[in-house]
Amino acid sequence: EARRPGGAPRRARARTPVSGAAGLVALLRERGLTVATAESLTGGLVCAALTSVPGASAVVRGGVAAYAVDVKAAVLGVDRSLLAERGAVDGEVAVQMAAGVREVLGASVGLSCTGVAGPDPADGQPVGTVFIAVVTSTSQIVHELRLAGSREEIRAATVEGLIRLAETACAA
Repeated sequence: EARRPGGAPRRARARTPVSGAAGLVALLRERGLTVATAESLTGGLVCAALTSVPGASAVVRGGVAAYAVDVKAAVLGVDRSLLAERGAVDGEVAVQMAAGVREVLGASVGLSCTGVAGPDPADGQPVGTVFIAVVTSTSQIVHELRLAGSREEIRAATVEGLIRLAETACAA
């Protein structure tokens, strides 16, 4: 464990997910798949990581930064009653976001993330609660992440986690 002078532990720094993004872009190209992103707490960082890879235009259809609850419903088709009942930070919301962006942008694979980056809790969920989802024509995968760190660290770890989940789902 790395320690600062005086013995205090250092915060782990989230890695920039460019290598993961490059791997996902290569896998999507190899499989003849396209991808679209629906992002809440990351505000477009997943799509930015993917589009930073040379050749990404062959697989990335686009992204929707659905930060507001009404945008999740109006643009991505997330069920309004689900949002009213559970709030935006929910696994089923993440699945519906991924399915919605897949449909709206005409992609083979839909990726989504919704959660609480902080500094305050939201929708009854503590800071660091994140749901990530991958939806294809044959599968829906959703994972809950419990992350710690600053707002920036939580957002970066969300991007990394979603790209890793997408790689696993698309490789299967």
